[in-house]
Amino acid sequence: MTGLTRQTAEFAAAISPKTVPKSAADGARIGIADCVGVMLAGADEEAPRIVAQTVPTSTTNDGAPEIPSGRNLSAPDAALVNGVAAHVLDYDDVALAGHPSTVLVPALLAEGWTLNASGADVLAAYVAGYEIWALLQELEPGSLHERGFHPTAVLGSIATAAACARLHNLDADKTQNAIAIGASLASGLVANFGSMTKSYHAGRTAQNGVVAARLAQKGFTGSADALEHRAGFMKAHSASGAAIVEVKESDLGSNWRLPKAGICVKRYPICYATHRSIDAMIALASKHDLKADAIDQIRVHIGDAQRLMLRNTSPKTGLEAKFSMEFAMASALVARRVGLSELTDEFVRRPEVVDIMTKVQCTTTNERVPGWDQPFAPDDRVSVVLKSGEVIAHEPVAFPKGSWQRPLTREELAEKFIDCATRKFSREQSVQLFDQLWSLSELRSVRDLKITEHMVRH
Repeated sequence: MTGLTRQTAEFAAAISPKTVPKSAADGARIGIADCVGVMLAGADEEAPRIVAQTVPTSTTNDGAPEIPSGRNLSAPDAALVNGVAAHVLDYDDVALAGHPSTVLVPALLAEGWTLNASGADVLAAYVAGYEIWALLQELEPGSLHERGFHPTAVLGSIATAAACARLHNLDADKTQNAIAIGASLASGLVANFGSMTKSYHAGRTAQNGVVAARLAQKGFTGSADALEHRAGFMKAHSASGAAIVEVKESDLGSNWRLPKAGICVKRYPICYATHRSIDAMIALASKHDLKADAIDQIRVHIGDAQRLMLRNTSPKTGLEAKFSMEFAMASALVARRVGLSELTDEFVRRPEVVDIMTKVQCTTTNERVPGWDQPFAPDDRVSVVLKSGEVIAHEPVAFPKGSWQRPLTREELAEKFIDCATRKFSREQSVQLFDQLWSLSELRSVRDLKITEHMVRH
């Protein structure tokens, strides 16, 4: 019997565009396209600009571009900077209790650019990383968030290492080493949510994957049982203390997880733990034409793990507000939306917004929604108490619009992408790039993607 580390390595080494089900490739395509859009929108934010200042321009011919400036960087550094940009707005997609695309896509675009990989190979590598992430999550009955770990930076480190190993066409032995190296690089704290460090988790994790695969390619070794050893990854990061480490047959490659768990696309650039409540609050405010001065209290009932993530009850900045249910409800009521324009310091500090935030009361439950990989309550419940004493309640919301259970159409996905991309490119250029990403499986090389300012001019 081979161990868990070996099984994941053999799967990643064997996967190919021909073996990936269309439903899995379609999910990967959505994740990649959405991530590129939010990466473009986030590129000028302070966090990626600071990180970009710490890495040198590369003078080699095997680099990869900083997106969208086109500055030539080493592939590890490109993965780092672009990963921070992809996550800084918290507008990137959600799945597997984390953000798979925000680490997989920057790593695969950077390394794929260096290797001149095809779009089909990038899709297959994405699926390899996603499937391994999903398996490892299944084997842990507890929630990494509740232990203080950011799943994106923990499970993502292994997923990106496996995905990048696949792009390099490493055999099972070297892929096993890449996964073991990635396992030792896994880290990231929930305590840093609401600060620049959260987006740095994503960039660093993308970089980890590139570095782990490159080290393994050169013959760098890791333990053959790095995942399942009693002092290995699964035990060290187990929130429950009861992680399953003895796996006779992982069923990777026969039980495809991406078509079932999918990719949940965000409609709001704010922590996903707020999205169901935002849907409800916007609907209530619009239907009843609610005014801020008529509100006595807003009651929100969510899961305890959600509340743990939403740590900022009185945010003062747009970054802090991304992890605040109080702000989410205030913005949904005052602006009837929660968009990039509302996630600014100026809007967060508006007197009517601050006033409404003080009126939000959250209660929690330790129940979990069945059949979903998010550590959320079975539903979010929002009600408004008016100063007249009347109580207006929205029906419980189990899944937000944009989730895999309530997916966006191609047109809706394009609309979000274009809204993000036009912060850097023209509408025509943004539409062209979305169409390229939507047809990624047919792209001869990822170098043909018009994702830099130089390329869109030619």
